[in-house]
Amino acid sequence: MKTMATLVLFLSLGVTALFADNIKEAESYIYQGNTKYWLRGYTGAIRDYSKAIELNPNDACAYWLRGAARLNLQDVTGAIQDFSKAIELDPKDAGRWGAKAYYGRGAAKNNLQDYTGAIQDYSKAIELLPIYAEAYHNRGAAKDNLQDYTGAVKDFSKVIELEPKNALAYYNRGVAKFNLQDYTGAIQDGNKAIEFFPKYGDAYYLRGLAKEMLKDKSGALADLSTSGELGKIRAYEEIQRIQSGN
Repeated sequence: MKTMATLVLFLSLGVTALFADNIKEAESYIYQGNTKYWLRGYTGAIRDYSKAIELNPNDACAYWLRGAARLNLQDVTGAIQDFSKAIELDPKDAGRWGAKAYYGRGAAKNNLQDYTGAIQDYSKAIELLPIYAEAYHNRGAAKDNLQDYTGAVKDFSKVIELEPKNALAYYNRGVAKFNLQDYTGAIQDGNKAIEFFPKYGDAYYLRGLAKEMLKDKSGALADLSTSGELGKIRAYEEIQRIQSGN
């Protein structure tokens, strides 16, 4: 009986050691994949992450990373599958892969114009990680696409609370306010966006249109002209429209 017990212990230790070696090798593939990912070599990164998953099938991180790489290659279906697997393996992890996987799956659904599904995933990411500024921002954008402008304003306001110098959040909140016909609020947000990013052509464009709605023709033309100079070609069309009295 002792021999049998010793043999079982020996086999158990052997399996444990083998599993530990697999984990170490899997981590090595993840590091390689990360290097390729940051160099935008997404196809190579996917191969490395896939090898890591083969060696350690229960690693939520590897699925999350592969999902992100697939999303960058517009393989939305594959990305959703990987993010869903990461969620299955790590559904309640707020600080590591759970929240990020929900966020990633939300981004993939957003690419499919499934804004309702995207909002659900962003909301879950926020539930797990209440300071997740990117999730609030993307949820606000999805709400905007569903014409829930009030909800969008609330989400962008939360982003600004978390990141007070986020020019994009101010701009997007300004757009939502414009759609709510709060033109003064849109101008104020445009001002803040420009303060933090002085060459923000879209912010000048937004502010110009809002000024037009408040009958400030000269201010509108000045902002639209600056917007055009900064690369917003459509601004010139708006200038011609305003000058023609349309």
